[in-house]
Amino acid sequence: MLALRRSFALLTALVVSGLVHADLKVGVIASSTGPTAIVGIPQKNTAALLPTEIAGLKVEYIVLDDASDPTHAVTGVKKLIGEQKVDALIGPTTTPAALAMLDFVAESKTPLLTTVGSSAVITPLDDKKKWVFKTTQNDDLIAEAVLAHMTANGVHSVGFVGFNDPYGENWYKVFSIMAEKAGLQLVANERYNRTDQSVTGQVLKLIAARPDAVFIAATGGPAVLPQAGLLEKGYKGKVYQTHGVATNDFIRLGGKAVEGTLMAGGPMLVADDLATGNPIKPVAQGYIKAYEAKYGPGTTSTFGANTWDAGLLLQKAIPEALKKAKAGTPEFRVALRDALERSREVVGAQGVFNMSAQNHNGMDQRARVMMTVKAGKWTVVAP
Repeated sequence: MLALRRSFALLTALVVSGLVHADLKVGVIASSTGPTAIVGIPQKNTAALLPTEIAGLKVEYIVLDDASDPTHAVTGVKKLIGEQKVDALIGPTTTPAALAMLDFVAESKTPLLTTVGSSAVITPLDDKKKWVFKTTQNDDLIAEAVLAHMTANGVHSVGFVGFNDPYGENWYKVFSIMAEKAGLQLVANERYNRTDQSVTGQVLKLIAARPDAVFIAATGGPAVLPQAGLLEKGYKGKVYQTHGVATNDFIRLGGKAVEGTLMAGGPMLVADDLATGNPIKPVAQGYIKAYEAKYGPGTTSTFGANTWDAGLLLQKAIPEALKKAKAGTPEFRVALRDALERSREVVGAQGVFNMSAQNHNGMDQRARVMMTVKAGKWTVVAP
C-alpha cells in the first residue's frame, strides 16, 4: 500500500501544466521511469514540443508518468479523464498499459492516440477500440519487411523469443502465421519478463534449436538481454528485432552486443538517408531539429516521433471538430474522434496516415525502412 501511495504521489508530482487558462486539454501518459523508460522518456520529452495553440485555442498538455506499470497507467488515465477533463489522450508507452486503459477511454468517450507497438489495441475495431488511434506501425507491416529480408538472405528457420505479455504474444501470433506462409520454420518459441535480469535458459534453448536467425519481440533496454546472451554463448546466426528497439539508446545500451542487429522501423531514424522527394523526410528532419535543439544531439528516437505524429494528427483534426462542438464538451470529443477517423494523407515523421472506420492506424509501406546497426549507427539496408 505504501508503494502504491508513493507511485500515485509520483504521478501527481509529474503533472505538467503548460498554461493556466487552457481552452483545450490533452493528457499524455508515458513511462518516464521504470524498465520501459528508454521508450517513455522521448515520448514525455516530445510532449513539451507540441503546439500550445491550435485553431486559435490555447492547448495544455498534462503529462503523467506511469512508472512502466499498467496499474499506474489506469490511475493516471482516470485522473486525466475524471479530474482534468481532458479532450484527448496521447500514450501510453506499453501495450499492457494501453489495453488496461481501454475500458476507461471508451466509457468516457475520450479519443486516445496511442503510441504502443501492438495492433491488439485497435484490432478488431469494436465499441471500445473505436476510440483508439495508433501512431506506431502495426506488427504485420513490420513483419512483412522482416520476412522479406529473411527469405532473400537464406534464412529457412527462425527461433522466436519475446516478452511474456501482450506485446510478445501478439507478435508471436502475427509473426508465426506470416512466417509459415513465407515458407519459414519456427523451431523455438521462448518468453521472458520485462524485469528479468537473466535469460540464459531461453538463450540455451534457442541455440539448441539451431535456427538460421533469431527474432526478438521486445522493447527498449530489456530487448538487449537475449541478444547479449546469444552473443555470449557463441550464436553466429542473424538477429532481428522489432521496431520496439528503434532508438539510438538501444545501441548505446547494447554496444558491441547489438552490432549487426536487423530491424524494420520508422523512417525518422534514418531521415537523412531518405530519398529527396520523400514527403516524410522534411517532417522527420523538422522533428529531429526541434528535439535536438532542446535535448541535445543524437537524442531522438522513433518513440518520441510517434508522439509528435499524434500531435500532427490532432492539429489536423481539432479544427474540424471545432466546426461541430466547443472544446471541453462531450460533443467535442465525439467530433474529434470522427475527425481523426477521417484523417487523410497526414504526413508525419514516421509515415503517412490514412485513417478509416476499418483502420485506425492508416500507415502503409512508406512507414517502414529495413535497417541494421553498423559501426554503432542505424544504417539503411540496401534493397
